[in-house]
Amino acid sequence: MFNPERLALARRRRGMTKKALADAAEMSVKSISDYENDHAVPSEAAVAAIGQALRFPVEFFEGPDLESPTADNASFRAMSAMTASQREAALGAGTLAMVLCDWIQARFDLPKVDVPTYREIDPEAAAASVRSEWKIGVAPIRNMIHLLEVKGVRVFSLAEQCREVDAFSLWWRGQVPVVFLNTMKTAEHSRFDAAHELGHLVLHKRGTHGGREGELEADAFASAFLMPRESVLASAPKFASLDAIVRLKKTWSVSVAALNRRLHDVGAVSDWHYRSLCIQIAKLGYRKSEPQGIEPERSQVLEKVLQALREEEIGTAEIARELKLSRHDVDELLFGLATVRVEGGGQKTPRSRDHLRLV
Repeated sequence: MFNPERLALARRRRGMTKKALADAAEMSVKSISDYENDHAVPSEAAVAAIGQALRFPVEFFEGPDLESPTADNASFRAMSAMTASQREAALGAGTLAMVLCDWIQARFDLPKVDVPTYREIDPEAAAASVRSEWKIGVAPIRNMIHLLEVKGVRVFSLAEQCREVDAFSLWWRGQVPVVFLNTMKTAEHSRFDAAHELGHLVLHKRGTHGGREGELEADAFASAFLMPRESVLASAPKFASLDAIVRLKKTWSVSVAALNRRLHDVGAVSDWHYRSLCIQIAKLGYRKSEPQGIEPERSQVLEKVLQALREEEIGTAEIARELKLSRHDVDELLFGLATVRVEGGGQKTPRSRDHLRLV
């Protein structure tokens, strides 16, 4: 039977207004409104037209309601830069990701959740505590995505039409931590986003995560987590020129801007020196294009899951059909994080699936 909630979800996912959908499906706005409000049931022809306009298989509009993240339980990085439509589209991507996540968890033994949570604690102290609990000391973190996945965090890619959204995270059903990363950004910025969202998961599970204060706390956590104070002070140059910072940023695989800010926060550079470096960084365009950039990080879990499924001759097209999603939506959730086969060609064989068991 037709489910009006799924129609509303699909429309929000595509960032379309009711009028835009009505125009694309060649029907009235009133018809779309009636379908979404369960005041009328669309004909098969109408469902087909809506599905084509929204790029969803018609089967998607059947079935039970889907659990969806909300703006209240999801933390968005740089939320002020988003429009309401972009936020709703990102939450729609989150809903589809949770459908995929549930499907994967039903078939594989994934790493157990091991993410500590704190209340009313200084972000710097929280970052040090997490490092202590995870027994990683003050050493640089070589791969943030791998670390999060080992600790039970599920990581997915944000869709291309949500590129204005840096990242967001949530505790799914209050139990499973999930992080969405914009894989269109530089690897250094994506690493910081991952650490920022870890900060939200650690600091804001039981309380509010919204507002400027919550963002500042998550930023402070990310900075301290990626660049521990002791490590930065031990490596800080006597005179932090921009060239010196570009060389030094490789130690922690962070952006020039992030390292400049951290050097200032730990007292290694003065206020004046920090502002001067900010001006140089902006003039050289280093906020958008990182000098001596690092390789993007990829998901181990998703790679191993897809490899295991390929051995059973199950690809993303088959997954999409089973979940009643478009293959495009499934591929976007994996974009930049795992190897997916593309139409008309193959891909290199992913890494082995050690420590991941099909059940």
